[in-house]
Amino acid sequence: MEIGIYDFAEVFPDPQTGETISTADRLRNLVEQVELADQVGLDVFGLGEHHRPDFPASAPAVVLAAIASRTQRIRLTSAVTVLSSDDPVRVFQDFATLDLLSGGRAEIMAGRGSFIESFPLFGYDLADYDDLFHEKIQLLLEIRATEFVTWEGKHRAPMRDQGVYPRPLQDQLPIWIAVGGNPGSAVRAGVLGLPMALAIIGGLPEQFVSLVDLYRETGERAGHSPDTLAASINSHAFVADTSQEAADTFYASYANVMDRIGRERGWSGVTRGQFEAGRSPRGHLLVGSPQQVIEKILFQYELFGHQRFLAQMSVGSMAHKPMMRAIELLGTEVAPAVRKALASQPRAGTAPGSR
Repeated sequence: MEIGIYDFAEVFPDPQTGETISTADRLRNLVEQVELADQVGLDVFGLGEHHRPDFPASAPAVVLAAIASRTQRIRLTSAVTVLSSDDPVRVFQDFATLDLLSGGRAEIMAGRGSFIESFPLFGYDLADYDDLFHEKIQLLLEIRATEFVTWEGKHRAPMRDQGVYPRPLQDQLPIWIAVGGNPGSAVRAGVLGLPMALAIIGGLPEQFVSLVDLYRETGERAGHSPDTLAASINSHAFVADTSQEAADTFYASYANVMDRIGRERGWSGVTRGQFEAGRSPRGHLLVGSPQQVIEKILFQYELFGHQRFLAQMSVGSMAHKPMMRAIELLGTEVAPAVRKALASQPRAGTAPGSR
């Protein structure tokens, strides 16, 4: 199993002090954190795309290119690219360039996004939300498959035997489909035969088994080999030396983010009791000591047989020092133990970035 981290580069106020880190400092800390992740043997780093003042990573490929210059082996992906409001030609160019700069470590995680700011920003109608994604993923795959593209759709100017450059270093730039719980998105990933990244940020993990099964069954019915139908589980997680330290460090910033987003969307935030329930052995939060997080990743593997696990450990205003320690523990204690435990088990498939 590949194990890594993903981040949204938030700059929320600290819930205790009220202070907000500058965007420049946040991005510098992020580069340092991924540099450490590379050094301790983590496999993947993903950076989300948002277009809000509190989520300033609006150009993930630029940040990932900076990270590429400071790392050696860790794979670098968006998490996600909001493809519905972007141009597939430009997305491919950005990540093909990243691939060349990183020595063949770039990936794209394409999704519809969890916020809507990018639609009016780039002149798209939110009513076309799903149609835009369907059309643009088709064009992105066509660009990946062939250097000279002829294509026509509803939402973009047609292409007539036009070349798209540069071409990536990898023979085929990996493209994942990000899914947040929508069965239609799982079906789309299966029909296309693309790996699926499933975000589990609430509820019980068992509730998502049917979604992964649907993805794999759809993919096989569409004629794709089971070996190509890889899955990633992306979850909120945090590791500290003790369970109590992990909970106390993570809760304040996590609850602050959930409260802020909840107010925007009309639902309540997260109480400490709900948080602790999520930390239970069968809950969705992987927050605890190294052993607790190991056990939870292995529990999820029993459910999903997935090929990749990505942890969002920086949620809200997480301080740099505990983040560095969490990354160190994830790379030096959690990941080796999970890999050892799974080494003797048959693999359900191969993640596209596996080496």
